[in-house]
Amino acid sequence: MDYHQFVDEVAERADVSREQAEALTRATLWTLGERITGGEARHIAGQLPVELQTRLIAAEEEAEGFSLDEFIRRTAERAGVDRGTADIGTAAVFATLRDTISGDDVRHMMSQLPLEFREVAPGPRLSDVRVTGGDLP
Repeated sequence: MDYHQFVDEVAERADVSREQAEALTRATLWTLGERITGGEARHIAGQLPVELQTRLIAAEEEAEGFSLDEFIRRTAERAGVDRGTADIGTAAVFATLRDTISGDDVRHMMSQLPLEFREVAPGPRLSDVRVTGGDLP
């Protein structure tokens, strides 16, 4: 997925303008880069369009420990949007990340985030779900 496709996907999912989607994408990735380890951030960055890699590549090795509420607050401030828009935008960026990076990397990223991040972060792709039993035809 290239930069324009990524931003357009975020804009569509969040129902915001392209300009807001760009700001939300950059702010969310910047904040994500602070919340996960530097190694994981750089690994994810390598799967993103070049224009989006900078914030993640600059991540510190040690992850900062902060809540989802603080994540959304930082994203809102950096994107210059209200809390509600940041909440929806963050979810849109995470959903677009899920469609862009490998399933293993989605799982590694989510393992570094508190469970409350499941409110904005997507579940696994259907192809990543393993059936372990049940009444299948």
